[in-house]
Amino acid sequence: MSTDTQPGSDATLSAEEVAELQARVDDLESELSDVRTAVDDDTKKMVIIATKGTLDMAYPPLILASTAAAFGYDVTVFHTFWGLEILHEENSKDLQLSSVGNPNMPVPNAIAALPGMDRMTTRMMRNKISDNEVASVEELIDISLDSGVDLQACQMTIDLLGYDENDFYDGVTTGVGAASAFQEMVDADIQLLV
Repeated sequence: MSTDTQPGSDATLSAEEVAELQARVDDLESELSDVRTAVDDDTKKMVIIATKGTLDMAYPPLILASTAAAFGYDVTVFHTFWGLEILHEENSKDLQLSSVGNPNMPVPNAIAALPGMDRMTTRMMRNKISDNEVASVEELIDISLDSGVDLQACQMTIDLLGYDENDFYDGVTTGVGAASAFQEMVDADIQLLV
C-alpha cells in the first residue's frame, strides 16, 4: 500500500490490507476504551496499616476505614502484630487500655503503674464509649465489612501468635503477607500507619 495515493485515485485495497486495517482499528478502539475506563474510574484507594491492639488504638483504623468507604473509597486495612487483636473475634471483645505512658489519661504514671489500674482505666473508657453511644469495636468491624472494607490479617503474625484462621471475624481476609500489603500501598492514593 502506497502512502503516495491521492484521494480520488483508482487505488484499491486488497482484502488482506482491509483486514489488517480493520484489525488495527479494532486494536485502537480497544486501547481507547481501556484508557477511557481508567480515566473515568475516579475511585480512590486508601490503605491503612494497623499495628496496635489496645482499645484506644482499635478505633482510629476502623473509623477512618468505614468513613472512607462511605465516601466511595476502596479501603484496605492490613492488621499486623498487635493490631491483629482487633480482628480476633474473642480477643477484640476484651481489648485493654494502657494507662502507663498515656499523657491523656487523668492518672499520674506512678499511680497508673499500680496493679489493676489498666483494668480500671479500660472500664472508665468503656463506660465513656457506652455513655456517648459510640459504636463498639465489634460494631465498627461489622460496619466496615458491610461497607466493603477489606480487613486483612497478616499471615506471618497469625503464625507467630499461634492463631487459626477461624479465630477471626467472618469476612476477614487471611493469608495476606507484607508483599501484598506493600503492593496495595503502592497503588493507593492514601496510605496511613496507625
